[in-house]
Amino acid sequence: MKRILILSMLLPLSLMAAKTERTATVNVQTTKGETVISRNIYGQFAEHLGTCIYGGLWVGEDSPIPNTNGYRNDVLGALKDLHIPVLRWPGGCFADDYHWMDGIGPRDKRPAKVNSTWGGTLEDNSFGTHEFLNLCELLECEPYVSMNIGSGTVRETSEWVEYMTASDGPMAELRHKNGRNEPWKVKFIGVGNESWGCGGNMTPEYYSNEYRRYATYCKDFSGNRLYKIASGASDYDYTWTETLMKNIGNRMHALSLHYYTVLGWNGSKGKATKFSDEDYYWCLGKCLGIEPVLKKHIDIMDRYDARKRIDLLVDEWGTWWDEEEGTIPGHLFQQNTMRDAFVAALSLNVFHKYAERVKMCNIAQIANVLQSMILTNNEKMVLTPTYHVFKMYVPHQDAISLPLDVTCDNMQVPNERFNGGRNEEEPTRTLPLLSATASRDDKGLIHVSLANVDLAQEQTVTVNLEGTKVKSVSGTILTSKNIADHNTFEKPNSVQTEPFKGFKTNKKDASMITVTMPAKSIVTLEVTTK
Repeated sequence: MKRILILSMLLPLSLMAAKTERTATVNVQTTKGETVISRNIYGQFAEHLGTCIYGGLWVGEDSPIPNTNGYRNDVLGALKDLHIPVLRWPGGCFADDYHWMDGIGPRDKRPAKVNSTWGGTLEDNSFGTHEFLNLCELLECEPYVSMNIGSGTVRETSEWVEYMTASDGPMAELRHKNGRNEPWKVKFIGVGNESWGCGGNMTPEYYSNEYRRYATYCKDFSGNRLYKIASGASDYDYTWTETLMKNIGNRMHALSLHYYTVLGWNGSKGKATKFSDEDYYWCLGKCLGIEPVLKKHIDIMDRYDARKRIDLLVDEWGTWWDEEEGTIPGHLFQQNTMRDAFVAALSLNVFHKYAERVKMCNIAQIANVLQSMILTNNEKMVLTPTYHVFKMYVPHQDAISLPLDVTCDNMQVPNERFNGGRNEEEPTRTLPLLSATASRDDKGLIHVSLANVDLAQEQTVTVNLEGTKVKSVSGTILTSKNIADHNTFEKPNSVQTEPFKGFKTNKKDASMITVTMPAKSIVTLEVTTK
């Protein structure tokens, strides 16, 4: 019965497919942008989960896999190309079961533990505070450290901050003993993670008090200035946000939000590489459901913080499918297709739109877990379609967001809640068949990113750069024959970017570019102006 309902809702798409041509218009106001798209919106997330860290980022100095001080050279190079701005660690749910002193000192003397959060596998703590912060230095990115308030103590948290950032004192002496003389610069501190769930199953009122207590003892040492992040809501829990804004307020620098593109929590979440066209469109509808969620949380924040001094961070987001067959249960290894690439592009476009309040996002996760940038298997590494989207979008980092409006064809897709239940108030959601974002960097270059989500038809897109004249254009495209195409260790380059030439400028109107976008394609244009 449910399948019949979905097909009936998708009927308008089949009717639209009969059109001989699909057209769209994107009007970009090139002279009106003010908001900076924080580079931290392109943040990453690494948790002690499966092979995200062990095998994905870290192999140890004695590994036959080429490495620099234990970090994989191939992965380091790929991540540097993304200009990663910030990396969140050690979790995730793992963070509230992590005791930092287990991960310092000689590695052969560090105590092992069972990772009861993810798969029950052995955690040997060979990757700890030094390994993480040194990795951030290699990547030239900001560390974001999640504190353990679920099973930890205030003293443990306070001393960890001191260990990382103080120039002198007992914790600094311990750090010196362990081989690091100078303190690290650590700006971002997460005071707990998912405290409404795996981080302690707290009520918002109780967590508010815990935050105030823990944050009080997270001190600034040696000129280091902490930016304290409260553990915020999941998806549609607006009461959590309201309570924290009321009870914590300006004691926090930011409030987090978690939103996953999941088609159902009950039973199967669906296969990463085997899905129907209906599943694909449904997925994109769920992905774009983050926009009304952001708006509602931001509206609440605005009532208490009209000056926007408190940032909103989407520090976990992305797709969540069933684990691949033959992999270890609880390790959340999933493949990554062109469908995931579209979720990345559409999500980033939304984050740009709300960049006045949204100042950081951290996709889950960086390697081998959920919607990752990179997959590894012993000495082999592949870049995912999502990786290629992030690389295409690098020019938007720290650029000025340019207001735009899109006129395009739409379709209706089922609107379902994250738990797989029907949303009776809004049974369907409108899915635009074109998504767009635009920015202007500090060199005056304009970048326009477009996503044609239509599986069957190309679109002729007219891009009007209002208020400027085009001098030259270049482009990059990501597309593939099938939406389920992905890169494997046997065929690592099945999906990759290519130069794009499917555009032309208008001799009569120098502000206009006509773009012919193939079906299921993502394009970034770089425009120089006169």
